[in-house]
Amino acid sequence: MHLRKRILITGGSGFLGSHLCERLLSEGHEVVCVDNFFCSSKSNIAHLLGNPYFELIRHDVTFPLYIEVDEIYNLACPASPIHYQTDPVQTTKTSVHGAINMLGLAKRTRAKIFQASTSEVYGDPKIHPQEESYWGNVNPIGLRACYDEGKRCAETLFFDYHRQHKLRIKVARIFNTYGPRMHPNDGRVVSNFIVQALKGEPLTVYGDGSQTRSFCFVSDLIEAFVRFMNTPDEVTGPVNLGNPGEFTILELAEQVIRMTGSKSKIDFRPLPTDDPTQRKPNITKAREILGWEPKIPLHDGLARTIVYFEEIVRNGF
Repeated sequence: MHLRKRILITGGSGFLGSHLCERLLSEGHEVVCVDNFFCSSKSNIAHLLGNPYFELIRHDVTFPLYIEVDEIYNLACPASPIHYQTDPVQTTKTSVHGAINMLGLAKRTRAKIFQASTSEVYGDPKIHPQEESYWGNVNPIGLRACYDEGKRCAETLFFDYHRQHKLRIKVARIFNTYGPRMHPNDGRVVSNFIVQALKGEPLTVYGDGSQTRSFCFVSDLIEAFVRFMNTPDEVTGPVNLGNPGEFTILELAEQVIRMTGSKSKIDFRPLPTDDPTQRKPNITKAREILGWEPKIPLHDGLARTIVYFEEIVRNGF
């Protein structure tokens, strides 16, 4: 008999959170979405508000939350440099205080808790591809450190709560993800390129475009989240979640121009400080532990994402 769980998703109206809300509701669970709407949109979850098993709470995770839940997905934190560098102190607080508050809630309610960590914990990596045993190469005082070090500290807290208080934890390191509901102004490369191409503007490529990224479509990632949360308690992670297919930024720009039929040119700009030159996950653990690997190729995922942004651009965001 299906067991309906009450599941909390922090950052639930964001890009990843809104897709996760949909997935868990479709499985018959009760979902509590918590968000302060700093860089997310209520429109992402507006279609869920009429569902009797969906609840929306406006709340900042840097403050404690007192509710009863069975599971927690901690996704709350700005994830694009434009957003997380707007208020770097608050970004660090969201990662660190947010983790402390959600771990405290998990401890009190005996809930299982999932941490959305990031490939940014590897910094500008000296090994390639990156595997979970790699400790990373992060500049602790750089412009990106508020996010990178905040997420690294959150991982520390999760594992210390696990060791000290026997909390059931799942720590996922998420690599570049894209798809519908990305914020059109978040500065991330896929949304940036698609919006610029649809508007006929030059595509902004930093450096010479030879830096690489690996792009995972959002539905593939959400599948990995759910599989990971459902693993036995002794499986804590960290586990890399992402697509090991590697593309240069210039290749991505050229593909977006082709797929949108745009006349856009490419505008090369100086490379930002501490921008990683290579990013590609080793997903051996995910394959072995979760029986998971991405299914959607970049071309197909871009096609779906372009359709989403065509409507956004047409309506004038």
